[in-house]
Amino acid sequence: MSKVTCDIGMSVDGFVAGPHQSRQDPLGVGAERLHRWMFEQPDANAEAIAKITAAGAFIMGRNMFGADRGEWDLDWTGWWGEEPPYHAPVFVLAHRPRASVPMKGGTTFHFVTDGIEAALTRAREAAGDRDVAVAGGAHTVNQYLAAGLIDELRLHLAPVVLGAGERLFAGVGDLGLELVDQSGTDLVTHLTYRVSR
Repeated sequence: MSKVTCDIGMSVDGFVAGPHQSRQDPLGVGAERLHRWMFEQPDANAEAIAKITAAGAFIMGRNMFGADRGEWDLDWTGWWGEEPPYHAPVFVLAHRPRASVPMKGGTTFHFVTDGIEAALTRAREAAGDRDVAVAGGAHTVNQYLAAGLIDELRLHLAPVVLGAGERLFAGVGDLGLELVDQSGTDLVTHLTYRVSR
């Protein structure tokens, strides 16, 4: 049976994005260091990288899709250029409707205005027998954790202290985390947990 996964980079002080997120600093000031392992050590971390994009559908929050607030900038199609790395349907949680945005490589962004469970239902339908991945950001992941809707949490812990920003596990309540795998390099520790309530 397919499961709901989440891969997310995190600092050792619990932040998944730094302060002052903007178009210039989409992850917040200094938070690009959380992902050095993907670009500086792709061979050593190939298995973890492959798992991140292996899902049949993805869910993300509006803040992860773009820095805009309020009305949509219809020229904006995400941070990733013409061919995002997902190559699958992506369901973006939003408060305002927007038409779907098809991109090169099989990614289509769909905008869901009726909540996290509706987004998950649509993502499961799109994924078929493949997993659904909650891609981020922190607020979105925390909502799914609080609702007990993530089966497997894969933390990519970077030896970085951000000091401020968006914190993982804020308001999620009492979670059971069973460690099922770990690996890593000097730039990251990959921790895979089975999540329970």
